[in-house]
Amino acid sequence: MQYTLKKSLGQHFLKDENICRKIIEALKRMPHKQLVEVGPGGGALTKYLLQLPDTDFKAVELDDEKVVYLEATYPSIKGKIIHQSFLDINAPFENTFTVIGNFPYNISSQILFKILDWKEQVPVVIGMFQKEVAQRVAAKPNSKMYGIVSILIQAYYEVDYLFDVPPECFNPPPKVMSGVIELKRKNTKYDIRSEKDFLMLVKTAFNQRRKMLRNAVRSLFEADFLQDEIFNKRAEQLSIEDFAALTFKMK
Repeated sequence: MQYTLKKSLGQHFLKDENICRKIIEALKRMPHKQLVEVGPGGGALTKYLLQLPDTDFKAVELDDEKVVYLEATYPSIKGKIIHQSFLDINAPFENTFTVIGNFPYNISSQILFKILDWKEQVPVVIGMFQKEVAQRVAAKPNSKMYGIVSILIQAYYEVDYLFDVPPECFNPPPKVMSGVIELKRKNTKYDIRSEKDFLMLVKTAFNQRRKMLRNAVRSLFEADFLQDEIFNKRAEQLSIEDFAALTFKMK
């Protein structure tokens, strides 16, 4: 049975068994009882995930054709597919669960933000992204890659860039390198006034990242506090701790 690839869904299917095994090995280092695969596609990872012992497995797949293909090729997956967009579903398990996948590239950042909504339930994420997106998630302060997604993810997760995946490992080959990263939820939380304030501050600061912070976030602080020397920096020079502390000084 065959399937077609849909560019509109950002589909690039993994075909390199070595890469599949490396991803599965990374997963096996982490304890997990419940597991969600995002975008199983042609089942490159799925066939391994279905064999994991003592694991309650679900796969989230939007594409009708892929659902038919997966059920025909891997009969044990029947009843385990959530046939929706990952961005539209409710948490697939009641307790904690691990998320894994070769994430559709056109919505990969949105997938991460969706996982952030469930951060209390998701201790581990292992995902494949365009390399540039993976690098942005893992980026540290004082780098061009460091930005909104770096801070919002790293506020709650340790990010480990595991390895590159070249285009020829996929069908069809994407025009870019890919990268696999692992997120592990942090045990300690940053002290912030509220998640809403933190999000607004980070987004406002980076919306004009070339400007001095004072000019970028002027609307969020009283004029006299804006004289503080931290505002002489640019957004990319601030650590997560810096942003967290500043939430308590916002209007």
